[in-house]
Amino acid sequence: MAYVHIAHDCHVGSHTILANCVQLGGHVEIGDWAILGGMTGVHQFLRLGAHSMTAFQTKLTQDLPPFVMGAGHPASASGINSEGLKRRGFSADSISQIKHAYKTLYRQGLSLEEAIAAIRQQTADADPQTRPYLQWFTEFIHQAERGIVR
Repeated sequence: MAYVHIAHDCHVGSHTILANCVQLGGHVEIGDWAILGGMTGVHQFLRLGAHSMTAFQTKLTQDLPPFVMGAGHPASASGINSEGLKRRGFSADSISQIKHAYKTLYRQGLSLEEAIAAIRQQTADADPQTRPYLQWFTEFIHQAERGIVR
């Protein structure tokens, strides 16, 4: 949309939406189907996972995991993009299991390492359709060099 700035060496995935005045610093990576709300600012060298979403005037200074919605200045996690997942054909069971992984990471008071271990156990117990999504989620978090929105 209007007045979007994509700095040097950025990688923008397929089917992304960048609303008015989104500003990306250099070397930003945005996964497929991500949605960035108007006036979102993204610091250089950050990653936004697939199916993630930001609200109006969000300031990102850490990676935003797949499926997670971020809002605020600075950003904090505010749930999963369940409506976007429904629109893209994710099953109700897959959305429920992704939401459970989100709650493990953000609501149980676990350290990052403990949360990753717990989500990996959930992945082993998940249905075969959902396992790749949960693996994707934990791999993204594990690879975050600048931390994640939390």
